[in-house]
Amino acid sequence: MNFDINDVRSYFMQLQDDICDALAQEDAGKQFVEDAWDRNEGGGGGRSRVIENGGLIEKGGVNFSHIMGKSLPAAASAKRPELAGRSFQAMGVSLVIHPHNPYIPTSHANVRFFVAEKEGHDPVWWFGGGYDLTPYYGFDEDCISWHQTARNALEPYGKDLYPWMKDWCDDYFYLKHRQEPRGIGGLFFDDFNSKSFDECFNITKAVAESFIPAYLPIMQKRKSIQYGEQQKSFQHYRRGRYVEFNLVYDRGTIFGLQSGGRTESILMSLPPKVEWRYNWQPEAGSEEAKLYDHFLKANDWANHQ
Repeated sequence: MNFDINDVRSYFMQLQDDICDALAQEDAGKQFVEDAWDRNEGGGGGRSRVIENGGLIEKGGVNFSHIMGKSLPAAASAKRPELAGRSFQAMGVSLVIHPHNPYIPTSHANVRFFVAEKEGHDPVWWFGGGYDLTPYYGFDEDCISWHQTARNALEPYGKDLYPWMKDWCDDYFYLKHRQEPRGIGGLFFDDFNSKSFDECFNITKAVAESFIPAYLPIMQKRKSIQYGEQQKSFQHYRRGRYVEFNLVYDRGTIFGLQSGGRTESILMSLPPKVEWRYNWQPEAGSEEAKLYDHFLKANDWANHQ
């Protein structure tokens, strides 16, 4: 290999440290609890870090994992049949934050690296990841700053990257069975190896390192807004969409479960309290209806006036 996989591993582990430190500081020093684990079959392990019942964060996790195996799980081999018969290594950092306050959006981010090897052949590698925002009660200025931060992080690497990743994010985080997006999007990319290894790694770093500057200002602006049972109930209802996406469509969840990953860590992304209601619709003109009528519509937020 013309690269050192340990460089990626070291970066991802430091990234986990940095994100946890930033979030814990914002949550008045509430600390993440670390759970180190080893994979029973195949090889590898990880560090799961979870925070529950903090001042701001109801439940959140920032996980690092590095797993390996002799053959690809079905989710990967079906998509890339040319990799059949190769051993693999997959590593990454994945996080989900579910705040107490319904005016603070839920957010998800991850970055990952994958390499498949076979004796006598060049390794096949790629990066992937991104982040997205799932508001319950939206604010235009939050959507704008979120997308502008994402765009600005990628601009040094080419003006085509942000619209490419934004469009992919909009397509990926779409619940087909509901015919609605999960939130207001952000960035998403996968199977990324169209540039040199160093360029792809640097772009992945740019995505990873822009998450905290994108999310923390929103958390800081919305954490003091008062809310009641109506807002909390709507947050629980909309969290149901989050659960549906993660269990039906999410590539990381499917890959992790099929590859024998640690179930507790994989399902860390699920919120602690959720509601489903039969055939429910928000009242016309309400703040809840505004989420559907305005924020879950396609929008070029980075250039929004």
